[in-house]
Amino acid sequence: MTVQISYPYRFDHRRRTTSTDYDDHVRDVVEQFLLTEPGERVNRPDFGGGVAQLVFAPNSPELAAALQFSLRAGLQRWLGDVIEVTDLAVTSEDSTLTIDISYRLRATGQERTDRFERAQ
Repeated sequence: MTVQISYPYRFDHRRRTTSTDYDDHVRDVVEQFLLTEPGERVNRPDFGGGVAQLVFAPNSPELAAALQFSLRAGLQRWLGDVIEVTDLAVTSEDSTLTIDISYRLRATGQERTDRFERAQ
């Protein structure tokens, strides 16, 4: 059995590294991709969705459309061996950017839908 480390990294009540199941680990990896800035990882300079930076950018439907295109491409490139993205929607309302991702886990075939929101 493989131990999956929980993200963000933290300790449990026993003062050991917190672990999680495979499904939640994959969700954590998707979140890491979304929040990592391109150029932040030394050996993978083009890894990351850069969503955290967009908290300070003007929110608009055009930004949401461009982000939707780049996130789909990035998820396919970096996580395509783990997940198959079936639907990805980025919406911009008032000061909130919402990302809804539906995907299938390649290892188990399970379908998941996760929502990530960033407010300005």
